[in-house]
Amino acid sequence: MTRPLPLSGVVITRNEADRIGRCVGSLAQVCAEVIVLDSGSSDDTVAVARAAGARVEHQDWLGFAAQKNAAIERATQPWVLLLDADEWLEPPALARLRALFDSGEVERADVWRLLRRTHFLGHRMRFGSFAREPVERLFRARFRHAPRLVHEYLDIRGARVATLDAALEHDTARSEAEYWRKLEGYARLWAQEQRARGRRGFPGRGALAAAAYFLRNLVLRGGLLDGRGGWRHHRLHMRYAALKYRLLRQDPIETTDPHR
Repeated sequence: MTRPLPLSGVVITRNEADRIGRCVGSLAQVCAEVIVLDSGSSDDTVAVARAAGARVEHQDWLGFAAQKNAAIERATQPWVLLLDADEWLEPPALARLRALFDSGEVERADVWRLLRRTHFLGHRMRFGSFAREPVERLFRARFRHAPRLVHEYLDIRGARVATLDAALEHDTARSEAEYWRKLEGYARLWAQEQRARGRRGFPGRGALAAAAYFLRNLVLRGGLLDGRGGWRHHRLHMRYAALKYRLLRQDPIETTDPHR
């Protein structure tokens, strides 16, 4: 049996029975432990995760950043590998991860970025920012996420950060309608957070944001080369960019937690 790495694989879940097995299964190949923190699944998420090798614990939903921090706090290993339930590592990435630890190279940084590759409704992104998106997912267990309602990020102030040339696969949606509902929820949380900071939009800001997204991701970063499959994904993100600023101008904002 291959020796496990000093890694705690960590995942937060709710109603991810169709995806959690693939995620946990990939983590279990390299991690000394896999922890799934569930917030009240009504499907078979818990049973599937346990069958795949995870230790499952329960925590009522605290918000994205706080929930992930609560999961990290349960880790017993010196390093954490944090995935979402719709993410997984293929064998080449697992081999690169093992080589990072076996060589001792892992010690030259405190936080390692993996390169996330998005799959959208059967289309694997090959160009643009969603084909090799650097995300901070491998880190020493002392790190936590900054307190934010949405688009949570690891607080890496003072950390040594490096990038591992390993793909983190991300199957982001079960359907276009489901994905848009998730983006709508994110937009409402973003607008709520920005208003609490005293920010307000201005007329036309949403249209400018959508245009900027198009220019940055489809033109400058080559997203147009992904064809129709990629365009379906980017079109929703352009709508999302516009919606955020439209909601920012509305008062009051009804918030919907996309995790629910």
